[in-house]
Amino acid sequence: MSIQINKEHKIFKLDTSKSSYILGVTADGYVGHMYYGDKIQLAGDEMTEQDAANIAVLLGSRQRNCIPSQIDREKVNFQDTFSWEYGMPGYGDFRESCLEADFGGGDEALEFLYTEYEIIQGKPELSGLPSTFADDCQTLVLHMSEPDLKLELELYYSVFEEEDAITRWAKIKNNSQKHCYIDKIFSLCLDFREGGFDLITLHGAWGRERKVYRREIGEGRQSIASIRGVSSHQENPFMAILDPDATEDTGRVYGINFVYSGNFLGQVEKNQFGHVRTVMGIHPYHFSWKLQPGETFTAPEAIMVYSTDGIGGMTRNCHDLYRNHLIRGKYRDIKRPVLINNWEATYFDFDTDKLWSIAEEAASLGIEMLVMDDGWFGKRDDDNTSLGDWFANEEKLPGGVKRLADGVRERGLKFGIWVEPEMVSPDSELYREHPDWILQYRDREVSRSRNQYVLDIGRKEVRDEIYSRIYRVIKEAEIDYVKWDMNRSLTNVASHAAGQDEQGMVYHKYVLGVYEMQNQLVTDFPELLLENCSSGGGRFDPGMLYYSPQIWCSDDTDAMERLEIQRGTAMVYPLSSIGAHVSDCPNHATHRTTPFDTRGQVALCGTFGYELDVTKLVPEEKEKIKEQVQMYHRYNDIIRAGDYFRIASLAEKKYYDCYIVVSKDKSDALLSFVRAENRINRWSERIRLKGLDAGAGYTLSDRDGTYTGSMLMNIGIEIHDAEGQYEGKLISLRRCGQ
Repeated sequence: MSIQINKEHKIFKLDTSKSSYILGVTADGYVGHMYYGDKIQLAGDEMTEQDAANIAVLLGSRQRNCIPSQIDREKVNFQDTFSWEYGMPGYGDFRESCLEADFGGGDEALEFLYTEYEIIQGKPELSGLPSTFADDCQTLVLHMSEPDLKLELELYYSVFEEEDAITRWAKIKNNSQKHCYIDKIFSLCLDFREGGFDLITLHGAWGRERKVYRREIGEGRQSIASIRGVSSHQENPFMAILDPDATEDTGRVYGINFVYSGNFLGQVEKNQFGHVRTVMGIHPYHFSWKLQPGETFTAPEAIMVYSTDGIGGMTRNCHDLYRNHLIRGKYRDIKRPVLINNWEATYFDFDTDKLWSIAEEAASLGIEMLVMDDGWFGKRDDDNTSLGDWFANEEKLPGGVKRLADGVRERGLKFGIWVEPEMVSPDSELYREHPDWILQYRDREVSRSRNQYVLDIGRKEVRDEIYSRIYRVIKEAEIDYVKWDMNRSLTNVASHAAGQDEQGMVYHKYVLGVYEMQNQLVTDFPELLLENCSSGGGRFDPGMLYYSPQIWCSDDTDAMERLEIQRGTAMVYPLSSIGAHVSDCPNHATHRTTPFDTRGQVALCGTFGYELDVTKLVPEEKEKIKEQVQMYHRYNDIIRAGDYFRIASLAEKKYYDCYIVVSKDKSDALLSFVRAENRINRWSERIRLKGLDAGAGYTLSDRDGTYTGSMLMNIGIEIHDAEGQYEGKLISLRRCGQ
């Protein structure tokens, strides 16, 4: 059993394969956090009274001033020092609270007390929200009540044993006779009665997303956040809390990720006693949810994974959880088609004949899909017009999208399109017809970005109209793939359809509207491959992965830049989800020139495709594309489903990057090495491999002989034939006898 309970002591023990999470209830009904770490083994299969008594000391019942019923005069001190499962404001807990509710009378203190529990077999869905799924897990629900305010709170914990993961979320119900405002509701609170930790977060900007940043958790508060309406390029909704001596392969690591695609706040706080509180949830900025009598609000899911095998162990747990229990649909467990996108090939300057010529050449090279990017609709010859007018530009595409798509399929390729459903251009038929459909403060100037406005997707009539226009194009042309883009942050976040006291609901309703549209899309078109994008990697989060098995990683396609962008992304998200393409050189963003082979090798650490005009390539480059497509088909099963081990990164080594992906049964592996800087008067690099079967023999594609896994992991190998700047080397390994 993954959940064990002692009813007398009110102790709940949640077990994964390698970890235990324990919480309990005091005699006064306060729910406290007791333990999270290495698995606690009990003497038998069930928790005995002696086990419960031994564990109960973790609740702090023997600490001075910890039980208010015994020391009434020190309730405030108790509140400020107790390890809470879900911190509340107003009675003395001065750390970051998890919930704030306002009935309009100024009485905002909350004191939820435990009432009962239930165990659910399986994983409940979160209505209207993306979330993990499983039939073979258990879920603990703790019911709590605030009797004075007539509010009911439910805390959910789903246990994924094999992935060493526990997912959490909260629900609040208004049982009173009047409406209230939920001004803050977090999904996770984790109190540690220790403080010697480091913190890892992922930071960046457009074109340089998810760079890894590690520092000590010092006194006070440190946070990651977005109030941009999307999870953002700048700060990803992920953080890892780890021992200061934890490495890639050793030490305790707690990974926390938020299954949400809008504003978020993740925070660690070290208090006066050296204890650390961690919270994760919807950012309270401009959030105030009007909860009518009898209504329930569900907070999004937060994910916790635990590793005793260092940062790499945390990574592999996240990858397994997302591949097995978050990503859905036809393409979850199969190869994605090798595609070519016309954006960097043509930008807006294309027509049907040009795309057919690209398709014909691409098909001869083994490419399997053509994607038509921006510029196919309305009067769209630049990025100043026509967003919202989702009908074909007949001057470019005579006969429409269907004629183009049919011609592409006749040439042997699947066909996909780019859309940006959440935006509208001021110069568009849609905006002229419905100027009140955008996010806008009344009688205030609207902020433009990329000369476009944000549609109020939280309104049903808006999303229904936009969806119906895109649906018609997909249905008529039998589209195989959609790239869903979103190219600006949200500003002027107010709705014409909402009352003054409901404007605090607009941000969250917007995200729910996006989720509804994408869920409808993959439901109506189950064979469709959906790829999310937000100016590149501005919305790369677990929420998006629930609807699309892959996300465009970054608009920076320079191979050397991509090494660090993809390394940070792969710290949390599976390689199979990372949209990565081979682009032209000199690179259109950095103007760097890298070898064609290296560009293919770097793009292999992802979904794989091309961003260039194949009709302009020289014969040697076309032959390389044929080789790279074969390489993709040869290695994709390992990359898509295998275990990922980081060996070296540019941020650490400065002059080379190296990783290995090992199949689950350890029979096959692929080692990638890329040199960033060629140095003189140096020793050659000796790379110690990871993840292999120590006692088995392996053959390597670039050298003769047989090597045991133990030799390869402890003695290592020297890398040959990657001596020049930006040169790469791929080495495949095969276990003997396979």
